[in-house]
Amino acid sequence: MKRSLNTLDRLVEPVVRTLTPDVAKALVDLRADPVLQARMDELAEKCNEGKLTADEREEYETSIRFGNFIAILQAKARRLLKRRPNRT
Repeated sequence: MKRSLNTLDRLVEPVVRTLTPDVAKALVDLRADPVLQARMDELAEKCNEGKLTADEREEYETSIRFGNFIAILQAKARRLLKRRPNRT
């Protein structure tokens, strides 16, 4: 898992270099809408109980991978904002 996150981190870096401060701020503030968050909570609970269907497992695992991608982008955007504060 650590190796795949490192690879993902390296793939994300060129994208982060293109971020403006405004886009970085919007990315940092990005959150799942309440309906999506409720679905993720439901799938997480079912996963912990061992009750996911095959389709739900695929949905949940895809969401986790995408969430990791977004989390890496957000962490890099935060770091970018600390280095290049918006001077307006």
